[in-house]
Amino acid sequence: MKINRSLLSRAAFLAFAAAVHVDAFAAGAAATLAGTVADTVAQGQPPAALDIELGKDAGTLDVTVNAKRLDRARNGLLPEVGASVYRFSQADIATLPQGDNTPLNQVLLQAPGVAYDSFGQLHVRGDHANLQYRLNGIIIPEPISGFGQSLDTRIIDQMNFVTGALPAQYGYRTAGVVDIRTKSGDTGNGGTIDVYGGSHQTLQTSADVFGSSGPFSYYFSGTLGENNLGIEAPTSNGNPLHDHTRQGNAFGYMSLLLNPLTRASLMFGATSNRFEIPNTPGIAPAFTLNGNSTFDSAALNETQAELNNFAVLALQGTNGGALDYQVALFTRYTRTKFNPDPTGDLIFNGVASDDFHSNRANGVQTDFTYRLNDRHTLRAGLMFEREHAVFNNEVSVFPVDANGNPLSDQPTTIADSHDKSGYLFSLYAQDEWKITPKLTLNYGLRYDRMNEYVQAGQLSPRIGVVYQATDSTTLHAGYARYFTPPAFELVSGSTIASFNGTTNQSPSAQNDPVKPERSHYFDVGITQRLTSAVTVGLDAYYKKVSDLLDEGQFGNALIFTPFNYQEGRVYGLEFTSSYKQGNVSGYLNVAYSRAQGKNIESAQFNFGPDELAYIANNWVYLDHDQRITASFGGAYTLGRTTFSADGIVGSGLRRGFANTDRLPWYAQVNLGVLEHFEEPIVGKFDARVSLVNTFGRVYQLRDGSGIGVGAPQFGPRRAIYAGLTKHF
Repeated sequence: MKINRSLLSRAAFLAFAAAVHVDAFAAGAAATLAGTVADTVAQGQPPAALDIELGKDAGTLDVTVNAKRLDRARNGLLPEVGASVYRFSQADIATLPQGDNTPLNQVLLQAPGVAYDSFGQLHVRGDHANLQYRLNGIIIPEPISGFGQSLDTRIIDQMNFVTGALPAQYGYRTAGVVDIRTKSGDTGNGGTIDVYGGSHQTLQTSADVFGSSGPFSYYFSGTLGENNLGIEAPTSNGNPLHDHTRQGNAFGYMSLLLNPLTRASLMFGATSNRFEIPNTPGIAPAFTLNGNSTFDSAALNETQAELNNFAVLALQGTNGGALDYQVALFTRYTRTKFNPDPTGDLIFNGVASDDFHSNRANGVQTDFTYRLNDRHTLRAGLMFEREHAVFNNEVSVFPVDANGNPLSDQPTTIADSHDKSGYLFSLYAQDEWKITPKLTLNYGLRYDRMNEYVQAGQLSPRIGVVYQATDSTTLHAGYARYFTPPAFELVSGSTIASFNGTTNQSPSAQNDPVKPERSHYFDVGITQRLTSAVTVGLDAYYKKVSDLLDEGQFGNALIFTPFNYQEGRVYGLEFTSSYKQGNVSGYLNVAYSRAQGKNIESAQFNFGPDELAYIANNWVYLDHDQRITASFGGAYTLGRTTFSADGIVGSGLRRGFANTDRLPWYAQVNLGVLEHFEEPIVGKFDARVSLVNTFGRVYQLRDGSGIGVGAPQFGPRRAIYAGLTKHF
């Protein structure tokens, strides 16, 4: 097999790569947004044999036919037996009130059990973030946590959100797998230009183009935008001070059919976001700087910039019968730069920290499927990743006495810089066994090994079963042993002692290393199709955890720091429902969840002695624990007009000393109208109007208290947006 060396060398030089998507071949409890279908499918049937054929010219590949066949072949690489799957199609996203302009995290909020937090964070089934993103089946290492959107919703053709007891090929981040199949140019040539704007001086321009030429196909997209609500407001004022943001991202996917059975692809993306940190007026100064103790907190000028780049080069193919494979090289670079207000931060906080964090990850991922016979499908694969993290911090502080009182109004600057490399390795093997036409069992083993700030490993059994009791009733159950390394790009080797005797002295001198989380996960559920239009589902889960990982914001920089609880327990129940009848669709998801931990055993320097003592002897709710989470929505199409709505409801995240209290209930409803036009001169275009937080509810996501919680944040106030999309 001859591969274009020029293409490979350029890809290696640019550190870009492309991947093939792995769509689920065997599914657990599945549900779709906007109520298209909700079901649990017991699969494991071998896919239909590939019917290889050429185009009219025997030397020319039929690009569309062969690309679809390769898509079907790679769909069998990742099963979902025993897991819970919520599916979003391109059409589902288009009917959301904001359509493709909906941020990806807002799309995921419509799935069951996803709690909304500040800075764009999501919490799934009681986990703090811990989400794994896959593009066309390839893991994209996560960027440094922040509040920017690293992926644009408009690149999505199909997205599966996989939770629960995951099969053996899923590791690393296990709260949920965001499995995205990107758009491509396999089905024709065209593109769109979109202009969108409105409240908060929002203006955003987007474009994409796609097509094919012979065996080569491509898809490119890009977005540039700015607004005055980059981060959630720290006050109830709907127009926060100093909250401007500029954001841009680009994505590309190129695919080359080498022959009817083999495809090489190159995929890359880049995101650049700049944020002003919003101000809270009326804060009283706490320190004196060079004789000056006067400063208007409304005039602070803190900013943060983020850059995330990734790329994947993949070779995917099949022998036309029993064997399918995919081999991919991936790379990711991410960096975050926090710029303090050098005067204001010292006067208000006694600390002004200029923080630069970066992380580069490179690795390889391989997946193989071998259909032994009609009843057994074997799968195996491995992943290796090397990361290198850099931390450069310049911290201005005041000297203090033993009681914490400033000894001088002249600051000193302390450099706190270091770097470290880390390694992750994983290997899995599993068998999907179709015991009877109605009963499918998937069982396997996974081995993970890490060498970062600590060295650890684990052999993890996985098992999942799906039983199609009747044509309308499906049951699933699963068990998974999980091994979750801490986010290497966030773990810092900062020398605490460097800041002793300063305003940045830690409340505790203890700083045990952050360890990987280990857990036993149990999941059971049922899906029932009540009528041809209505499907409902119920899913229960329980997670018993050792060295539970959580994250907190400590300091002004919007960067999160991981730490461990010695033990944890998480459990919950999810209800899903969907309706689809003709031009009307709807969905409702309601989830109950509890997440608790006990005894902080790492990164203790971030916590006060009283808090550490209380948590050591009491079960406490995790800061992201939310008892009730609900999402709902629907769409109605009348001719060329689509009316849509969606919303979220939450019982409130935790607050107060050691998370002993919670914030009030909140709700947000969004409305939208989409009109399709086709005019003689301008051709096809769409017009959209969206109303966010329709009823103008003022609600608070965070009040600044709780374990590892930074500044207060409020949800968005009522806003109206409009957009035009031209198709060509």
